[in-house]
Amino acid sequence: MSPEEEIKAKVPAALAILEKWEQESPEKGERKLHIVYWTPKDREPSPKHRERLTAILEDIRDFYAGEMQRIGFGPRTIGLDYSDDGLLNIHLVKGRKDYPAYGPSSGGEIRNESLPTLRAAGIDPGKETVVIFCNMSNWDPAKGRINQNSPYYAGGSHRNGTAWQVDSPILELGSLAKKNPKVRDGQYGHISIGRYNSIFIGGVCHELGHALGLPHNRERPDEREAFGTALMGSGNRTYGEDRRNEGRGSFLTLAHALKLAAHPMFSGSVKRMDQGSTAKIDDLVVEPVGKGFRVTGKVTADPPVHALIGYMDPAGGGDYDATTCTAVPDADGRFVLEANALVPGGNQEFRIVACQVNGASSTYVGSNSPWEIPYSVGPSGEVDLSLHQSSQLLETLIGKVNAKDKDGARRELERLREAGVDGGSLQAASTLVGTLDEQKWVDPLTTDEGELSLTVVKPVEVKVGWGSPVVNRVPDPKALIQAGGKLYARGLYAHAPAVHRWNLGGKWMKIEGDVGLVSAGSQGSCVFVVFADGKQVWRSKKLQGQEVQSYSLDLTGVKELELRVEDAGDGKGSDWGFWLDPVLTR
Repeated sequence: MSPEEEIKAKVPAALAILEKWEQESPEKGERKLHIVYWTPKDREPSPKHRERLTAILEDIRDFYAGEMQRIGFGPRTIGLDYSDDGLLNIHLVKGRKDYPAYGPSSGGEIRNESLPTLRAAGIDPGKETVVIFCNMSNWDPAKGRINQNSPYYAGGSHRNGTAWQVDSPILELGSLAKKNPKVRDGQYGHISIGRYNSIFIGGVCHELGHALGLPHNRERPDEREAFGTALMGSGNRTYGEDRRNEGRGSFLTLAHALKLAAHPMFSGSVKRMDQGSTAKIDDLVVEPVGKGFRVTGKVTADPPVHALIGYMDPAGGGDYDATTCTAVPDADGRFVLEANALVPGGNQEFRIVACQVNGASSTYVGSNSPWEIPYSVGPSGEVDLSLHQSSQLLETLIGKVNAKDKDGARRELERLREAGVDGGSLQAASTLVGTLDEQKWVDPLTTDEGELSLTVVKPVEVKVGWGSPVVNRVPDPKALIQAGGKLYARGLYAHAPAVHRWNLGGKWMKIEGDVGLVSAGSQGSCVFVVFADGKQVWRSKKLQGQEVQSYSLDLTGVKELELRVEDAGDGKGSDWGFWLDPVLTR
């Protein structure tokens, strides 16, 4: 099915579900963006910022409207708040400190400084979508040079969101179509004024998407051929390039149009907008089909689901390189997601998002059916679903372990043995059942063992960044330790920031194992660090998604071993780090 055929087949069905919801006991509401112009204490606003930003945001409004219209949802788009003079109502905020005191990581501080002004205007930032333009660029017109030192990111949902942008004197819609003059940007080099505006007006459009609840995703090859570059992929750099005849420009994927169609700002419906996601998926079945796979199931929710999105995400690159497939549930909630835009490259994951008619949507989480499906793709395109199949095989046992039903878990383990379950799955099952017993620690100073799992050595200190320390399981309903496309029987839970420390007394010669994020936290990123007697002896690269890194280190004469997990500098959200099968040897 071509992208055009996909739109033609699915949008009318999704729109019918949406319109039925919106028309039954309707609750209309006009939601608008609220714009803040923030400037440091020692700076005045950039010239003509209201005129420039009004034109830019109107262009972005028209982009969203045009894309939603093209896809078949009508001109649903963002709402803008105007003053009596016809320009946008922009709330001016002066920072408490001078320019040098702020930088890219100052988003939270800048937002906090903006809150009193918004509240004084009767705006509750916790219930609205806010765009903050930061006057943090430096333009030298004589040299044609510009750089910026501004927060530039966003996040949000159907209920609220914040996007941080940077303003500059040369951020101007009228320059978007120009190939000259050239400017020298501190990040992007020697580029045309038009390319500069593609990048930074496109950046406003892209980050606004995040504030509206859109994650990253790039275009599939067939979408690229048909439409260009996906806005939530690298489309922030191609916005408007078609106006200079330098490319096809940016477009909105069907997946994200389905999500936005129900956003209260786009739909004009505020009916139950404060409710979060309630979607539940049952009867989930995953089966290989050619060089892809098919995911079927039944979704139930109140209010109803009008679309499901599948994100096919290769390892590495965060979610920037994820592509999408879509489904509209039938009257019984049954759906089919066809994952066939796969790329060779090892371990990957498939994430399901259920989109509800009130705008709520979230990656599906549940103890009965996983919200993410691990898979791998070989060099010739062959798909391996064995890790997911192991999870399905152990589903009953996991349920009994989560319920702390020792007898039931042991009976299920015996049943799996009798059924001839593969060795790796059986070992993971046996270790998981063992977590129900009281932990029996081994003293590394007195044991005669020549090899020892670090998971049975009692630490002298343990700290984790979320929840309580656990061993040999994930503190999540799925329980299994899955990372890098592999099922691990043993491991140390180490959500960043985490510290594990042992007294080894110089009795051991080597430690080896793997590190990575378990699939429950695939959206995070971590760095793993090993210290021997207080000295750093190994440091991993930044790991995220399904990436796993191995290590093997000499411990000869080491008395104190310390394992740390850091948040990689971007906060600890979803940083579900794990020391995977760590083993000491003499």
